Amino acid sequence: MSYFLGVFSPSFFVKRSCPAALVYTGFFLAVVYCAFRVLFPDIGQRFGTIMALVALVMILLTSNDVRSSAPLWLLLCAVGAQLVSWTVGYFYNPEWVGRNPELDRLGKWFLFIGVAWWLGGITSRTLLVWSLALVGFLLACFISDGAGADWLRGLDGQRVDFNIRNAQHTAMFFGVAVLGLLCFAPRIIGDGRWVWGRVLLWAIPTGLCLVGVVISQTRAVWLALSFVFVFLLLLYVMLTALGYKREVGKKNRHMLVLGAVVFLAFAGWMFKDTLNSRLEAEVPVIESVLAGDWDEVPYSSVGTRIHTWRAAFEWMSERPIVGWGGEARGLVIDETEWLPENIKKEYGHLHNTFLDFAVSYGLLGLCVIGALILWVGIGTWRSWRAGVMPTDVMVFGYVFFVFYVIVNQFESYGFFWTGSYIQNLILGGVVTHIWRWQVESGQRVFGRRATTPASQ
Repeated sequence: MSYFLGVFSPSFFVKRSCPAALVYTGFFLAVVYCAFRVLFPDIGQRFGTIMALVALVMILLTSNDVRSSAPLWLLLCAVGAQLVSWTVGYFYNPEWVGRNPELDRLGKWFLFIGVAWWLGGITSRTLLVWSLALVGFLLACFISDGAGADWLRGLDGQRVDFNIRNAQHTAMFFGVAVLGLLCFAPRIIGDGRWVWGRVLLWAIPTGLCLVGVVISQTRAVWLALSFVFVFLLLLYVMLTALGYKREVGKKNRHMLVLGAVVFLAFAGWMFKDTLNSRLEAEVPVIESVLAGDWDEVPYSSVGTRIHTWRAAFEWMSERPIVGWGGEARGLVIDETEWLPENIKKEYGHLHNTFLDFAVSYGLLGLCVIGALILWVGIGTWRSWRAGVMPTDVMVFGYVFFVFYVIVNQFESYGFFWTGSYIQNLILGGVVTHIWRWQVESGQRVFGRRATTPASQ
């Protein structure tokens, strides 16, 4: 009961003089965006835009603590980086840039500011919107056209996507869901009465998501999860060594590890043929790359990525500081003479968020995103050490980052609505705790303020 009541706790950011109706309306907008962006994309998008705009106005008018924090300044820098890149392209290659700078390309990466603001630094709200996002995603995998047939075809060894853009994006969602369910398993299962009911509540969606990871057949997600599972175990060992124990008993922690091993072993046994065929298909590519024989790299799934990445580095070397503008990721493929025509017709981006970003906005844009990553990483650690951010939220934030960095090496998730949505969803929940820590402690992520904490 206390968990549900916590959702209605006063925000740590919004001044108490602000009408409660406006505060809860903003939170409602955030809930709809997080819960329905996958299930009902158009509705989720509209509510997300309104949520972010209202939050931005509120922040600029009412909260000096949040207004002066790094995300707001970096949003301004992101707009500036896009303007500079577009302006250079307009004067030197006007035929290769759009009629306007399309500032929303990076602007949508900062919708997490709105999510974090309306969550108000309240953990219960964060867990609620993350839970609703999981429910919305799973519902989309069961009520979309042909969803039942997709599950059956997937279990039969075929690759499926449940009508969520394509299988790579569906697999990414399943992977994030698995990580969240693992990180929050002790909180969900807990101790006391009805523990086996809570075990089922956790095990059913976890099993579905693990099967979803396998039947969506995306090697980048398999690779990322392999690394993250090891990272997660090492992180728990480190936390235990430092004396930071979970809020649940040892029995439930052991049950979590055992359950994860059983699920992974079952998935590996049931889908071993699918796993082997997908992994073995790219062995010739790996051998050619290791031998440095680029001409012999076939234009397979991974091989095509390697060829387009080579082309991207050629373009980046010509304009490394400001990039080639928002259309660059398509230009690299269309205007590189040595790429085959069939590849130019089939591919429109580089299948790597960081290369897409670098070739578009150069080192200038990379510095902006790098600064944001550094701020969030350090802020997460400091807010957790201060006792503001719960341990499981901190762990989930870090393992999501590792997972997301890896999968973005093989697909440009950040340049599609799927990637920007998952970024904003997770970052919103993490950043809201960082802001709460800043407001309560009077400190900044990079140093200490000279003023006292703002009174609420």
